This record gives sequence, structure tokens and C-alpha cells, in this order.
Amino acid sequence: MKPVLTHFDAQGNAIMVDVSAKPDSLRMAQARGRITAQQETLDLIRRGAVQKGDVLGTARLAGIMAAKRTAELIPLCHPLCFDSCAIEFTLHENPGGSPCGYIEAVCTVRLRGKTGAEMEALTGVSVALLTIYDMCKAADRGMVLGEIRLWEKSGGKSGHHHLLQPAVYG
Repeated sequence: MKPVLTHFDAQGNAIMVDVSAKPDSLRMAQARGRITAQQETLDLIRRGAVQKGDVLGTARLAGIMAAKRTAELIPLCHPLCFDSCAIEFTLHENPGGSPCGYIEAVCTVRLRGKTGAEMEALTGVSVALLTIYDMCKAADRGMVLGEIRLWEKSGGKSGHHHLLQPAVYG
């Protein structure tokens, strides 16, 4: 089955999807991503010794603020009123004895509405990771952001999806 691109009209013009006829439903979207860094950088973050301050606290606030402003950043997104937005971090130090580790960020958005919050969760994770990079770049310019993806969503016509593996395209 050929995928339908909903943000284009019959003439190929970009449009905002009309959701006025859709019923409200409880919706949840969760996105994940990671930033890989030198172990010394993770140590600084864990100890709260980064000169710019509380890295994960600042990144959490930045991610939540960005998620709330997604419609201002992504032209065809609908403005949404969240019931909640949470960002959590997990430090993974020296996986497999590596000199690097990573911080996984998870953004979960919940709301009652006519359209989902996938873009908001993805934006929240992305900006949280960018904030970590910004606050730590003086110590480690080689940090790498990656594996940003929708992890889970529920609500609406398509129901619940748990995306355990990133999509593979051939």
C-alpha cells in the first residue's frame, strides 16, 4: 500500500491538515534519543561540575519548553495544549568498556485532543540533547547526537504503537 502524505493537497501544495471533524481522544507520544560523549564529560555531568551549571536540569527545562513551542518551529504542526510533558535522562557509562558513554533522553507528552503529539515529543528530545551539547561543548566538542526516534504512541484512529526498532529502509 502506498503511503498517503497528508500535508499536501491535490495540486501538491503544502497544507495544514483539517482535524476539525476528528473526535478528541487521550493521546500519548514518547520519543527517545541519545548523546554520546567522552567518559570524562559524563563524569562532569554526574558530579554537577560543568561550569555552566546543572546540565540535565537545564536540558529538561529546555526540552519541555521546546515541545510546547513545536507549532512555532514546524510550519504545519497544530498548536497543542498538553496535559503533561516529561523528560527523563539515563546515563550509560562505559558500555562494553568503551572510553565513551551516552545519555539517553526520553520525552513523553500526554494530552486530550484531535491530533497526536509525535512532533512535540521528538522536538523535546532533540532540544534537550542540543542543550546538553551546548552546556558541555567546552569540555567535549566530539559529542554526537543520534538515534532520535518516535518510540511509542497511543490514541486516535491508529491506536497504540510501540516502535521497538528503528525503521529499516531498503
